[in-house]
Amino acid sequence: MRQTLKFLLNDQQIETSDVLATHTLLDFLRLNQVLRGTKEGCAEGDCGACTVLVGRLDGDELKYESVNACIRFVGSLDGCHVVTIEHLKGKNGALHPIQQAMVEHHGSQCGFCTPGFVMSLYAMWMSELDPDVATIERYLQGNLCRCTGYAPIIKAALDIGEHGKLHEDYLIAERDQLIEQLADLQDDQMLMVESEDEKFFAPASLDQFAQTYAQNPEATIVAGSTDVGLWVTKFMRDISPVIFTSRLNDFRKIEVSDEAINVFGGASYTDLLATIDEYVPQLSQFWRRIGGEQVRNMGTVGGNIANGSPIGDTPPPLIALGASIVLRKGDQCRTLDLEKFFIDYGKQDRDKSEFVEQIHIPLPSEDQIFAAYKISKRRDEDISAVCGAFNVKVEGGRIADIRIAFGGMAATPKRASNVEKALNGAPWSERSIMDAKPHFEDDFKPLSDWRASADYRMAVTKNLLERFYHEHADENGFSLDELHQAATLEALS
Repeated sequence: MRQTLKFLLNDQQIETSDVLATHTLLDFLRLNQVLRGTKEGCAEGDCGACTVLVGRLDGDELKYESVNACIRFVGSLDGCHVVTIEHLKGKNGALHPIQQAMVEHHGSQCGFCTPGFVMSLYAMWMSELDPDVATIERYLQGNLCRCTGYAPIIKAALDIGEHGKLHEDYLIAERDQLIEQLADLQDDQMLMVESEDEKFFAPASLDQFAQTYAQNPEATIVAGSTDVGLWVTKFMRDISPVIFTSRLNDFRKIEVSDEAINVFGGASYTDLLATIDEYVPQLSQFWRRIGGEQVRNMGTVGGNIANGSPIGDTPPPLIALGASIVLRKGDQCRTLDLEKFFIDYGKQDRDKSEFVEQIHIPLPSEDQIFAAYKISKRRDEDISAVCGAFNVKVEGGRIADIRIAFGGMAATPKRASNVEKALNGAPWSERSIMDAKPHFEDDFKPLSDWRASADYRMAVTKNLLERFYHEHADENGFSLDELHQAATLEALS
């Protein structure tokens, strides 16, 4: 067992045991390292002023991603490379190309948010050599500015290549050396750091994780910390002992077969994005509206499910697809339909020391019509007021099978079983849809809160069913005229 945390910070190696389980990267940078270019704006991963890059080895490849330092815990950084705004530089002491582009296009006014924008653009620059405006906007989803406006920043992002070449950048030019340095920090030892008040573990394998959790059933599992981070920064909760899963590359695996995608619980939204684009493109747009880029880089699918929130983004579409999960406790595993995992508000079918190891997502077949919708106060980086997903199979103009699931409408993510019953076997027609809409009131009794009123939620839910029909009415080889004709014949009979 190792008792010292090791990681790279810019161009120096950090090795310390003087760190708490609740110590955030933001506080470590500003208070311990006096690197104050990284700002605290919201302390909840929403504004992006604290954005830094974290690089990690994935096999022989070194990947850098933008993250929110305000909710990223230092204990999760073992074996990683943290890059802050202070490390950026150009040739011969000049500004970095991104910084120079921001200057020339007046992309900064008060300057408070500027370091975060620059670091988000830095992550983009290393991944997208010729980004369009839509790509730039996606990378900046998690950054807010209240004074400059985004147009100058987007112009600067489009102009970065005019001020420098990517191959000359430090993180690219020194990539082999950095990989070697990080490889030297990797081992298969359990990391355990303990102080008088707190303790955290960072296992090196999935088996170590399962064993450690079985021995410490009261521990808090921290994967992406996009929720647990707020428990600390906003609610001052004691979460010790903590088990960080960040070292577990075998917990981030994604496997694809002819029938399904098998996602391990530690895979982030970003990890899964390319697979979603290729195999479930109906979810591509929806997936890009989960949080901002930094949240997608940190947050995990397994954590979103295990959290059990009634407004989590992933459960409704996964339930509509018929997903199941594998729950593991020590060496024992059991499989459960995802919809049965959610029992009541704040209560899931999960025993002590049991964790979500895998999510099994059936691939929609060619004869299935599938879509998911997210309704929120603002388009990007916002929590759902209502989230709905629909999966329909139509045969001979009739609905042969249907699954409808919603979040934000009950104490848990939940299927609309009465609406499904009304539609199963009915003609795939507007009349059937309109006749089924009142049954939502039998399925759901939504609450009013600051995100939406109960009446609004119910109206949106009914309208989403109608929208789904109108967007997909002519699919599965039937024209609208044929479908209307089938509906007319049904009415006459």
